[in-house]
Amino acid sequence: MAKVIIRDIIKKFGKTEVVHGISLDITDKEFVVLVGPSGCGKSTVLRMVAGLEKITSGTVSIGDRIVNDIAPKDRDVAMVFQNYAIYPHMNVFGNMSFGLKLSKTPKAEILERVNEAADILGLDELLHRKPHELSGGQRQRVAMGRAIVRKPSVFLFDEPLSNLDAKLRTQMRVEIKRLHQKVQSTAIYVTHDQVEAMTLADRIVVMRNGNIEQVGQPIELFQNPANTFVAGFIGSPPMNLVPARIVHEGNTLKIRFNDQLSVPLPEKEGMSIKKETDVVMGLRTEDFTVDNGDGDYPEEWKLDGTVEVVEPLGGETHMHMNFKGITFIVKSEGRRIFHAGQHLRMGMNLNHLHLFDAGTTQSMY
Repeated sequence: MAKVIIRDIIKKFGKTEVVHGISLDITDKEFVVLVGPSGCGKSTVLRMVAGLEKITSGTVSIGDRIVNDIAPKDRDVAMVFQNYAIYPHMNVFGNMSFGLKLSKTPKAEILERVNEAADILGLDELLHRKPHELSGGQRQRVAMGRAIVRKPSVFLFDEPLSNLDAKLRTQMRVEIKRLHQKVQSTAIYVTHDQVEAMTLADRIVVMRNGNIEQVGQPIELFQNPANTFVAGFIGSPPMNLVPARIVHEGNTLKIRFNDQLSVPLPEKEGMSIKKETDVVMGLRTEDFTVDNGDGDYPEEWKLDGTVEVVEPLGGETHMHMNFKGITFIVKSEGRRIFHAGQHLRMGMNLNHLHLFDAGTTQSMY
């Protein structure tokens, strides 16, 4: 296996620049996920690593060599595509062994490698089937098996689960995670689905408009987003982000949303907010709790609101609530029944709130 080092890579299509000089170090055996909305440049970066897109400037290194001018087949990478890209006229064994046959690998070694990969992926009983006899999940496992048998230095996944239904995506996420644990490979995985990113990654790279917004472990990005874009992209439902203003009320600082609603700003080590300023306040849905009178939060951390929309999901319930003209999404246990129009008193865990500069959108608290 190998490390991947990306340095200042730029990609232009004609005069249009779509990747703006990004740099990233991926360590040996690390599983890194590039995530972001459509058009952010994540697949383009992956294809430059694979050699399927020419790098306009900058370098990509795999192991100890710069691979800019090395053909894709000689980069020692294997790619799994969104559309499987398996040959319909070949059976599973033929698809998985095709690349090895082209490289003139001995027949005995081909058999050994295919059987080993089939065992890892649970394809042992399917080796003689044609693709049309397989489910979507099985076809995707064949595509992964074709990559595994090559024993590459780096695995590249380009939105491999996008064509699967929700249940299959969940199953395949587990299989990909298990595969990485067994094979212990370096992997770069592209997706627009933040749930895939959170569940699969050792580290997540959040991209927007051809730039990297933040890099970190899943829990780091969830708890300490660098800006409002990352805060709103990571987490399901996304973090509540509400415009507000920091104001002085006596000797205390408060977050004022409108003339009727404000909440105290808890003291925080290293806090540098000294003057009134416009901000965006962020608070996760799980940091709201229905107040049962148990005294979990100070009274000034509680709000009276009205339920506008209820989204029951079984294990949890999401509610859109109006607090004196300001709407927040809150999360509650799934077995408790709520209904639109219901009045509830909610406690907020303000120790977990975030403040972002209204102008720059960068984290300030």
